[in-house]
Amino acid sequence: MSTIYDKYEAVIGLEIHAQLQTNTKAYSADRNEYGSTPNTNVSVVTLGHPGTLPMYNKRAINFAVKMGLACESIITEDMIFARKNYFYPDLPKGYQITQDETPICTGGKVVIKTDDGQDKEVTLTRIHLEEDAGKSIHDLDPFNTLIDLNRAGVPLIEIVSEPEIKTSQEAYNYVTEVRRLVRYLDICDGNMEEGSLRCDANVSVMLKGSKVFGNRTEVKNMNSMRNVQKAIEFEIKRQIDLIEQGETIVTETRSFNAANGSTISMRSKEAANDYRYFPEPDLQPIQVTQEYVQAVKEKMPPLPNFLFKKYTQDYGLSEYDANVLTDDKSIALYFEDVTKSTKNYKSASNWVTVNIKSFLNEKAIEISEFKLTPVQIADIIGLIDSGKISNSVASQKVFPLMIETPEKSAIQIAEENNLIQNSNADEITELIEKALAKFPEKVEEYKSGKKGLLGLFMGEVMKLSQGKADPKMASKSLKEFLEK
Repeated sequence: MSTIYDKYEAVIGLEIHAQLQTNTKAYSADRNEYGSTPNTNVSVVTLGHPGTLPMYNKRAINFAVKMGLACESIITEDMIFARKNYFYPDLPKGYQITQDETPICTGGKVVIKTDDGQDKEVTLTRIHLEEDAGKSIHDLDPFNTLIDLNRAGVPLIEIVSEPEIKTSQEAYNYVTEVRRLVRYLDICDGNMEEGSLRCDANVSVMLKGSKVFGNRTEVKNMNSMRNVQKAIEFEIKRQIDLIEQGETIVTETRSFNAANGSTISMRSKEAANDYRYFPEPDLQPIQVTQEYVQAVKEKMPPLPNFLFKKYTQDYGLSEYDANVLTDDKSIALYFEDVTKSTKNYKSASNWVTVNIKSFLNEKAIEISEFKLTPVQIADIIGLIDSGKISNSVASQKVFPLMIETPEKSAIQIAEENNLIQNSNADEITELIEKALAKFPEKVEEYKSGKKGLLGLFMGEVMKLSQGKADPKMASKSLKEFLEK
Protein backbone atom coordinates (compact mmCIF):
# COMPACT_ATOMS: atom_id res chain seq x y z
CA MET A 1 0.00 0.00 0.00
CA SER A 2 1.52 3.30 -1.10
CA THR A 3 1.73 6.33 1.19
CA ILE A 4 2.56 10.01 0.80
CA TYR A 5 6.19 9.15 1.51
CA ASP A 6 6.42 7.04 -1.65
CA LYS A 7 6.05 10.20 -3.78
CA TYR A 8 9.41 11.50 -2.60
CA GLU A 9 13.04 10.51 -2.79
CA ALA A 10 15.83 11.56 -0.48
CA VAL A 11 19.05 13.26 -1.51
CA ILE A 12 21.84 12.58 0.98
CA GLY A 13 25.46 13.68 1.10
CA LEU A 14 27.78 12.65 3.92
CA GLU A 15 30.81 14.36 5.41
CA ILE A 16 33.00 12.00 7.43
CA HIS A 17 35.82 13.23 9.66
CA ALA A 18 38.40 10.57 10.47
CA GLN A 19 41.02 11.26 13.14
CA LEU A 20 44.38 10.03 11.91
CA GLN A 21 46.38 7.64 14.10
CA THR A 22 49.59 9.61 14.12
CA ASN A 23 51.81 9.80 17.20
CA THR A 24 51.69 13.59 17.26
CA LYS A 25 49.27 16.30 16.20
CA ALA A 26 48.83 17.79 12.75
CA TYR A 27 51.09 20.82 13.14
CA SER A 28 52.92 20.34 16.44
CA ALA A 29 54.85 17.73 18.43
CA ASP A 30 52.07 17.41 21.04
CA ARG A 31 50.92 13.85 21.65
CA ASN A 32 47.92 12.56 19.73
CA GLU A 33 46.46 10.25 22.37
CA TYR A 34 42.87 9.53 23.32
CA GLY A 35 41.87 9.30 26.98
CA SER A 36 44.64 11.40 28.51
CA THR A 37 43.96 13.68 31.48
CA PRO A 38 42.26 16.83 30.12
CA ASN A 39 44.56 19.57 28.83
CA THR A 40 47.79 17.57 29.17
CA ASN A 41 48.52 16.95 25.46
CA VAL A 42 49.03 20.66 24.81
CA SER A 43 51.81 23.15 24.26
CA VAL A 44 52.12 26.78 23.24
CA VAL A 45 51.44 25.70 19.63
CA THR A 46 48.19 23.92 20.47
CA LEU A 47 47.16 26.81 22.72
CA GLY A 48 47.71 29.30 19.89
CA HIS A 49 50.22 31.51 21.68
CA PRO A 50 51.45 34.47 19.60
CA GLY A 51 54.68 33.84 17.69
CA THR A 52 54.35 30.05 17.57
CA LEU A 53 54.76 28.32 14.20
CA PRO A 54 53.14 25.13 12.87
CA MET A 55 55.05 22.36 11.10
CA TYR A 56 53.84 19.58 8.83
CA ASN A 57 53.13 16.07 10.06
CA LYS A 58 54.42 14.00 7.14
CA ARG A 59 52.67 10.88 8.38
CA ALA A 60 49.30 12.63 8.16
CA ILE A 61 50.01 13.43 4.50
CA ASN A 62 50.98 9.79 3.95
CA PHE A 63 47.68 8.62 5.48
CA ALA A 64 45.63 11.01 3.34
CA VAL A 65 47.35 9.73 0.19
CA LYS A 66 46.56 6.15 1.26
CA MET A 67 42.88 6.96 1.59
CA GLY A 68 42.88 8.73 -1.75
CA LEU A 69 44.46 5.72 -3.45
CA ALA A 70 42.00 3.36 -1.79
CA CYS A 71 39.13 5.46 -3.18
CA GLU A 72 40.76 5.89 -6.63
CA SER A 73 40.92 9.66 -6.15
CA ILE A 74 43.25 12.02 -7.99
CA ILE A 75 46.15 12.98 -5.73
CA THR A 76 46.92 16.70 -5.89
CA GLU A 77 50.58 17.28 -6.75
CA ASP A 78 50.87 20.91 -5.69
CA MET A 79 48.83 22.03 -2.71
CA ILE A 80 48.67 24.69 -0.06
CA PHE A 81 46.98 24.91 3.32
CA ALA A 82 44.46 27.55 4.26
CA ARG A 83 43.19 29.32 7.35
CA LYS A 84 39.51 28.89 8.07
CA ASN A 85 38.59 31.69 10.43
CA TYR A 86 35.85 31.30 12.99
CA PHE A 87 35.45 31.68 16.74
CA TYR A 88 34.60 28.77 19.01
CA PRO A 89 35.57 28.33 22.67
CA ASP A 90 37.60 25.18 22.00
CA LEU A 91 39.47 26.56 18.98
CA PRO A 92 42.41 28.32 20.67
CA LYS A 93 43.92 30.03 17.63
CA GLY A 94 40.61 31.43 16.43
CA TYR A 95 41.16 29.70 13.09
CA GLN A 96 41.58 26.17 11.78
CA ILE A 97 44.38 25.09 9.45
CA THR A 98 42.65 23.19 6.64
CA GLN A 99 42.64 22.92 2.85
CA ASP A 100 40.35 24.98 0.66
CA GLU A 101 41.17 25.28 -3.03
CA THR A 102 43.73 22.46 -3.18
CA PRO A 103 42.45 19.41 -1.29
CA ILE A 104 44.97 16.57 -1.22
CA CYS A 105 42.50 14.26 -3.02
CA THR A 106 39.75 15.05 -5.52
CA GLY A 107 37.12 12.76 -6.98
CA GLY A 108 37.15 9.05 -6.37
CA LYS A 109 34.46 6.67 -5.19
CA VAL A 110 33.30 4.36 -2.43
CA VAL A 111 31.54 1.17 -3.53
CA ILE A 112 28.55 0.23 -1.36
CA LYS A 113 25.54 -2.08 -1.48
CA THR A 114 22.09 -0.67 -2.24
CA ASP A 115 18.99 -1.71 -0.29
CA ASP A 116 18.48 -4.63 -2.70
CA GLY A 117 22.10 -5.80 -2.50
CA GLN A 118 23.39 -4.33 -5.78
CA ASP A 119 26.77 -2.60 -6.06
CA LYS A 120 26.65 1.19 -6.22
CA GLU A 121 29.48 3.69 -6.63
CA VAL A 122 29.13 6.81 -4.48
CA THR A 123 31.26 9.58 -5.97
CA LEU A 124 33.53 11.59 -3.68
CA THR A 125 33.85 15.35 -4.02
CA ARG A 126 37.13 15.57 -2.15
CA ILE A 127 39.27 14.36 0.74
CA HIS A 128 41.17 17.09 2.54
CA LEU A 129 43.47 17.42 5.53
CA GLU A 130 42.71 19.62 8.50
CA GLU A 131 43.08 19.83 12.25
CA ASP A 132 40.46 19.05 14.87
CA ALA A 133 39.11 21.50 17.43
CA GLY A 134 39.09 20.85 21.16
CA LYS A 135 36.14 19.43 23.02
CA SER A 136 33.46 21.35 24.91
CA ILE A 137 31.97 19.32 27.77
CA HIS A 138 28.55 20.40 28.94
CA ASP A 139 27.44 17.64 31.32
CA LEU A 140 30.07 17.60 34.09
CA ASP A 141 29.38 21.00 35.63
CA PRO A 142 25.80 22.30 36.04
CA PHE A 143 26.87 25.93 35.61
CA ASN A 144 29.89 25.92 33.31
CA THR A 145 31.08 24.45 30.03
CA LEU A 146 34.45 22.71 30.47
CA ILE A 147 37.05 22.85 27.71
CA ASP A 148 39.50 20.01 26.98
CA LEU A 149 42.12 21.03 24.40
CA ASN A 150 43.76 17.61 24.06
CA ARG A 151 41.89 17.08 20.81
CA ALA A 152 42.78 20.52 19.42
CA GLY A 153 45.24 20.08 16.55
CA VAL A 154 44.65 16.34 16.08
CA PRO A 155 45.01 15.56 12.35
CA LEU A 156 41.85 14.75 10.40
CA ILE A 157 40.85 13.84 6.91
CA GLU A 158 37.41 15.00 5.83
CA ILE A 159 35.80 12.71 3.26
CA VAL A 160 33.02 14.53 1.39
CA SER A 161 30.59 12.60 -0.80
CA GLU A 162 28.46 13.86 -3.64
CA PRO A 163 24.69 13.89 -2.83
CA GLU A 164 24.18 10.49 -4.45
CA ILE A 165 22.98 8.46 -1.44
CA LYS A 166 19.27 7.74 -1.63
CA THR A 167 18.27 5.89 1.56
CA SER A 168 19.21 5.64 5.21
CA GLN A 169 20.39 2.06 4.58
CA GLU A 170 22.72 3.24 1.82
CA ALA A 171 24.08 5.86 4.22
CA TYR A 172 24.65 3.15 6.84
CA ASN A 173 26.43 1.00 4.25
CA TYR A 174 28.55 3.97 3.15
CA VAL A 175 29.75 4.81 6.67
CA THR A 176 30.40 1.10 7.28
CA GLU A 177 32.54 0.87 4.15
CA VAL A 178 34.49 4.06 4.93
CA ARG A 179 35.17 2.77 8.45
CA ARG A 180 36.32 -0.55 7.03
CA LEU A 181 38.67 1.23 4.61
CA VAL A 182 40.33 3.43 7.24
CA ARG A 183 40.80 0.38 9.48
CA TYR A 184 42.32 -1.68 6.65
CA LEU A 185 44.71 1.17 5.92
CA ASP A 186 45.60 1.51 9.64
CA ILE A 187 45.01 5.26 9.48
CA CYS A 188 42.07 5.53 11.93
CA ASP A 189 40.54 3.17 14.48
CA GLY A 190 37.03 4.08 13.27
CA ASN A 191 35.60 4.29 16.76
CA MET A 192 32.52 6.50 16.48
CA GLU A 193 31.73 6.24 20.20
CA GLU A 194 35.07 7.89 21.03
CA GLY A 195 34.67 10.43 18.24
CA SER A 196 37.60 9.29 16.12
CA LEU A 197 35.14 8.83 13.23
CA ARG A 198 32.38 11.41 12.98
CA CYS A 199 29.66 11.83 10.37
CA ASP A 200 27.51 14.80 9.37
CA ALA A 201 24.58 14.17 7.03
CA ASN A 202 23.17 16.68 4.54
CA VAL A 203 19.58 15.63 3.86
CA SER A 204 16.89 16.94 1.52
CA VAL A 205 13.87 15.46 -0.24
CA MET A 206 12.27 16.02 -3.64
CA LEU A 207 9.48 14.51 -5.70
CA LYS A 208 10.56 11.38 -7.54
CA GLY A 209 11.81 12.25 -11.00
CA SER A 210 12.52 15.87 -10.10
CA LYS A 211 15.86 17.42 -10.97
CA VAL A 212 15.58 20.22 -8.42
CA PHE A 213 16.93 19.48 -4.97
CA GLY A 214 14.94 20.60 -1.96
CA ASN A 215 16.28 22.74 0.87
CA ARG A 216 18.73 20.68 2.88
CA THR A 217 19.45 20.36 6.55
CA GLU A 218 22.71 19.25 8.12
CA VAL A 219 22.42 16.70 10.93
CA LYS A 220 25.21 16.36 13.51
CA ASN A 221 25.91 14.53 16.75
CA MET A 222 25.53 10.93 15.53
CA ASN A 223 27.92 8.71 17.47
CA SER A 224 27.18 5.35 15.86
CA MET A 225 26.39 4.03 12.40
CA ARG A 226 22.94 2.98 13.55
CA ASN A 227 22.30 6.52 14.80
CA VAL A 228 23.31 7.88 11.39
CA GLN A 229 20.63 5.66 9.89
CA LYS A 230 18.01 6.60 12.49
CA ALA A 231 18.71 10.34 12.18
CA ILE A 232 18.38 10.27 8.39
CA GLU A 233 15.16 8.23 8.57
CA PHE A 234 13.66 10.75 10.99
CA GLU A 235 14.81 13.73 8.96
CA ILE A 236 13.38 12.37 5.69
CA LYS A 237 9.98 11.77 7.30
CA ARG A 238 10.04 15.16 9.06
CA GLN A 239 10.77 17.04 5.84
CA ILE A 240 8.10 15.18 3.84
CA ASP A 241 5.53 15.85 6.58
CA LEU A 242 6.33 19.57 6.52
CA ILE A 243 6.11 19.78 2.72
CA GLU A 244 2.79 17.92 2.70
CA GLN A 245 1.49 20.46 5.24
CA GLY A 246 2.46 23.29 2.90
CA GLU A 247 5.41 24.46 4.97
CA THR A 248 8.94 25.32 3.83
CA ILE A 249 12.03 23.40 4.87
CA VAL A 250 14.38 25.73 6.74
CA THR A 251 18.05 25.38 5.85
CA GLU A 252 19.62 24.75 9.22
CA THR A 253 21.94 22.61 11.31
CA ARG A 254 20.16 20.03 13.45
CA SER A 255 21.35 17.76 16.24
CA PHE A 256 20.33 14.12 16.65
CA ASN A 257 18.75 13.16 19.97
CA ALA A 258 19.58 9.48 20.49
CA ALA A 259 17.19 9.22 23.46
CA ASN A 260 14.08 9.59 21.33
CA GLY A 261 15.45 9.20 17.79
CA SER A 262 14.58 12.75 16.70
CA THR A 263 16.50 15.73 15.35
CA ILE A 264 16.32 19.19 16.90
CA SER A 265 17.29 22.59 15.54
CA MET A 266 20.73 23.93 16.58
CA ARG A 267 21.26 26.98 14.42
CA SER A 268 20.11 28.49 11.16
CA LYS A 269 22.20 28.26 7.99
CA GLU A 270 20.18 30.73 5.98
CA ALA A 271 23.20 32.99 5.71
CA ALA A 272 26.33 31.34 4.38
CA ASN A 273 29.21 31.25 6.81
CA ASP A 274 32.04 33.57 5.85
CA TYR A 275 35.16 31.75 6.95
CA ARG A 276 37.45 34.26 5.16
CA TYR A 277 39.75 31.55 3.79
CA PHE A 278 43.22 32.63 2.85
CA PRO A 279 46.50 30.74 2.33
CA GLU A 280 48.19 29.71 5.58
CA PRO A 281 51.24 32.02 5.65
CA ASP A 282 53.26 29.91 8.11
CA LEU A 283 53.27 26.70 6.02
CA GLN A 284 55.09 26.33 2.71
CA PRO A 285 53.28 24.76 -0.28
CA ILE A 286 53.69 20.98 -0.54
CA GLN A 287 54.50 18.95 -3.64
CA VAL A 288 53.41 15.32 -3.70
CA THR A 289 55.36 13.59 -6.46
CA GLN A 290 54.17 10.60 -8.47
CA GLU A 291 57.19 8.69 -7.16
CA TYR A 292 56.00 9.30 -3.61
CA VAL A 293 52.44 8.22 -4.46
CA GLN A 294 53.73 5.04 -6.09
CA ALA A 295 55.88 4.25 -3.04
CA VAL A 296 52.81 4.63 -0.78
CA LYS A 297 50.75 2.46 -3.12
CA GLU A 298 53.25 -0.39 -3.06
CA LYS A 299 53.05 -0.64 0.73
CA MET A 300 49.25 -0.69 0.96
CA PRO A 301 47.48 -3.87 2.11
CA PRO A 302 44.90 -5.66 -0.05
CA LEU A 303 41.61 -3.80 0.29
CA PRO A 304 38.22 -5.30 1.23
CA ASN A 305 36.53 -4.91 -2.18
CA PHE A 306 39.47 -6.61 -3.90
CA LEU A 307 39.42 -9.45 -1.35
CA PHE A 308 35.62 -9.80 -1.59
CA LYS A 309 35.81 -10.31 -5.35
CA LYS A 310 38.73 -12.70 -4.95
CA TYR A 311 36.89 -14.83 -2.40
CA THR A 312 33.59 -14.96 -4.30
CA GLN A 313 34.90 -15.20 -7.87
CA ASP A 314 38.20 -17.07 -7.51
CA TYR A 315 37.61 -19.09 -4.35
CA GLY A 316 33.92 -19.81 -4.90
CA LEU A 317 32.86 -18.65 -1.44
CA SER A 318 29.40 -17.27 -0.71
CA GLU A 319 28.90 -13.52 -0.37
CA TYR A 320 28.07 -14.09 3.30
CA ASP A 321 31.38 -15.88 3.94
CA ALA A 322 33.30 -13.24 1.99
CA ASN A 323 31.65 -10.44 3.99
CA VAL A 324 32.49 -12.10 7.32
CA LEU A 325 36.10 -12.64 6.26
CA THR A 326 36.65 -9.12 4.94
CA ASP A 327 34.84 -7.31 7.76
CA ASP A 328 38.03 -7.26 9.83
CA LYS A 329 41.45 -6.76 8.28
CA SER A 330 43.30 -9.00 10.75
CA ILE A 331 40.85 -11.86 10.10
CA ALA A 332 41.17 -11.39 6.33
CA LEU A 333 44.97 -11.42 6.44
CA TYR A 334 44.97 -14.53 8.66
CA PHE A 335 42.68 -16.25 6.15
CA GLU A 336 44.99 -15.12 3.32
CA ASP A 337 47.88 -16.86 5.07
CA VAL A 338 45.84 -20.05 5.62
CA THR A 339 45.08 -20.23 1.90
CA LYS A 340 48.79 -20.11 1.11
CA SER A 341 49.03 -23.63 2.55
CA THR A 342 45.70 -25.16 1.44
CA LYS A 343 43.46 -24.91 -1.60
CA ASN A 344 40.36 -26.09 0.27
CA TYR A 345 39.07 -22.52 0.51
CA LYS A 346 35.61 -23.42 1.83
CA SER A 347 37.08 -25.45 4.69
CA ALA A 348 39.60 -22.69 5.41
CA SER A 349 36.76 -20.15 5.52
CA ASN A 350 34.76 -22.32 7.93
CA TRP A 351 37.72 -22.79 10.25
CA VAL A 352 38.48 -19.06 10.38
CA THR A 353 34.91 -17.73 10.59
CA VAL A 354 33.46 -20.45 12.84
CA ASN A 355 36.06 -22.29 14.92
CA ILE A 356 38.65 -19.55 15.33
CA LYS A 357 36.23 -16.60 15.64
CA SER A 358 34.16 -18.52 18.22
CA PHE A 359 37.30 -19.15 20.25
CA LEU A 360 38.36 -15.49 20.00
CA ASN A 361 34.92 -14.32 21.11
CA GLU A 362 34.84 -16.80 23.99
CA LYS A 363 38.24 -15.66 25.25
CA ALA A 364 37.64 -11.98 24.36
CA ILE A 365 40.96 -11.76 22.50
CA GLU A 366 42.12 -10.51 19.10
CA ILE A 367 43.49 -12.82 16.44
CA SER A 368 46.93 -11.31 17.03
CA GLU A 369 46.83 -13.12 20.39
CA PHE A 370 45.74 -16.44 18.87
CA LYS A 371 48.43 -19.08 19.41
CA LEU A 372 48.00 -21.24 16.30
CA THR A 373 49.62 -20.18 13.05
CA PRO A 374 47.81 -20.22 9.69
CA VAL A 375 50.03 -23.14 8.64
CA GLN A 376 48.81 -25.18 11.63
CA ILE A 377 45.18 -24.55 10.64
CA ALA A 378 46.00 -25.60 7.08
CA ASP A 379 47.57 -28.79 8.51
CA ILE A 380 44.32 -29.63 10.31
CA ILE A 381 42.43 -29.14 7.04
CA GLY A 382 44.96 -31.39 5.31
CA LEU A 383 44.38 -34.20 7.82
CA ILE A 384 40.61 -33.96 7.28
CA ASP A 385 40.95 -33.91 3.47
CA SER A 386 43.26 -36.94 3.52
CA GLY A 387 40.77 -38.89 5.62
CA LYS A 388 43.08 -39.25 8.60
CA ILE A 389 40.64 -37.51 10.97
CA SER A 390 37.00 -36.49 10.71
CA ASN A 391 35.85 -32.90 10.84
CA SER A 392 34.16 -33.46 14.20
CA VAL A 393 37.29 -35.01 15.72
CA ALA A 394 39.33 -32.12 14.30
CA SER A 395 37.11 -29.42 15.81
CA GLN A 396 36.21 -31.15 19.09
CA LYS A 397 39.51 -32.81 19.98
CA VAL A 398 42.50 -31.90 17.81
CA PHE A 399 41.85 -28.12 17.73
CA PRO A 400 41.47 -27.70 21.53
CA LEU A 401 44.52 -29.87 22.20
CA MET A 402 46.61 -27.87 19.74
CA ILE A 403 45.64 -24.63 21.48
CA GLU A 404 46.87 -26.14 24.77
CA THR A 405 50.13 -27.32 23.16
CA PRO A 406 50.71 -25.02 20.18
CA GLU A 407 54.27 -26.29 19.73
CA LYS A 408 52.87 -29.60 18.46
CA SER A 409 51.60 -30.27 14.96
CA ALA A 410 48.14 -31.55 14.10
CA ILE A 411 49.45 -34.99 13.13
CA GLN A 412 51.39 -35.27 16.40
CA ILE A 413 48.26 -34.47 18.41
CA ALA A 414 46.17 -36.95 16.41
CA GLU A 415 48.71 -39.79 16.73
CA GLU A 416 49.50 -39.22 20.41
CA ASN A 417 45.80 -39.26 21.31
CA ASN A 418 44.90 -42.21 19.08
CA LEU A 419 42.59 -40.08 16.92
CA ILE A 420 43.67 -41.25 13.46
CA GLN A 421 40.69 -42.50 11.47
CA ASN A 422 40.44 -46.15 10.45
CA SER A 423 40.28 -46.25 6.67
CA ASN A 424 41.02 -49.96 6.33
CA ALA A 425 38.25 -51.37 4.13
CA ASP A 426 38.44 -54.90 5.57
CA GLU A 427 38.25 -53.70 9.17
CA ILE A 428 35.33 -51.39 8.38
CA THR A 429 33.52 -54.27 6.67
CA GLU A 430 33.98 -56.35 9.80
CA LEU A 431 32.53 -53.55 11.95
CA ILE A 432 29.52 -53.22 9.63
CA GLU A 433 28.82 -56.94 9.81
CA LYS A 434 28.89 -56.82 13.64
CA ALA A 435 26.59 -53.78 13.71
CA LEU A 436 24.02 -55.33 11.38
CA ALA A 437 24.16 -58.65 13.23
CA LYS A 438 23.11 -56.83 16.39
CA PHE A 439 19.86 -55.55 14.79
CA PRO A 440 18.61 -58.26 12.40
CA GLU A 441 14.97 -57.15 12.66
CA LYS A 442 15.93 -53.53 11.97
CA VAL A 443 17.80 -54.67 8.87
CA GLU A 444 14.59 -56.20 7.56
CA GLU A 445 12.68 -53.01 8.36
CA TYR A 446 15.28 -50.96 6.45
CA LYS A 447 14.93 -53.23 3.44
CA SER A 448 11.16 -52.82 3.69
CA GLY A 449 11.54 -49.07 3.21
CA LYS A 450 12.48 -47.54 6.56
CA LYS A 451 15.60 -45.79 5.23
CA GLY A 452 15.77 -43.60 8.34
CA LEU A 453 17.29 -46.53 10.20
CA LEU A 454 20.60 -45.90 8.43
CA GLY A 455 21.56 -43.52 11.26
CA LEU A 456 21.07 -46.29 13.82
CA PHE A 457 23.44 -48.63 12.00
CA MET A 458 25.97 -45.86 11.36
CA GLY A 459 25.95 -44.93 15.03
CA GLU A 460 26.66 -48.54 16.01
CA VAL A 461 29.55 -48.77 13.53
CA MET A 462 31.11 -45.60 14.97
CA LYS A 463 30.55 -46.91 18.50
CA LEU A 464 32.28 -50.21 17.72
CA SER A 465 35.20 -48.34 16.12
CA GLN A 466 35.42 -45.98 19.13
CA GLY A 467 34.74 -43.11 16.75
CA LYS A 468 37.70 -43.86 14.52
CA ALA A 469 36.03 -45.36 11.46
CA ASP A 470 36.19 -43.14 8.38
CA PRO A 471 32.58 -41.84 8.27
CA LYS A 472 32.46 -41.42 4.50
CA MET A 473 33.87 -44.87 3.81
CA ALA A 474 31.75 -46.50 6.51
CA SER A 475 28.55 -44.80 5.25
CA LYS A 476 29.18 -45.86 1.67
CA SER A 477 30.00 -49.46 2.61
CA LEU A 478 27.03 -49.66 4.95
CA LYS A 479 24.61 -48.62 2.21
CA GLU A 480 26.13 -51.19 -0.15
CA PHE A 481 25.67 -53.92 2.49
CA LEU A 482 22.05 -52.98 3.09
CA GLU A 483 21.18 -52.77 -0.60
CA LYS A 484 22.41 -56.31 -1.32
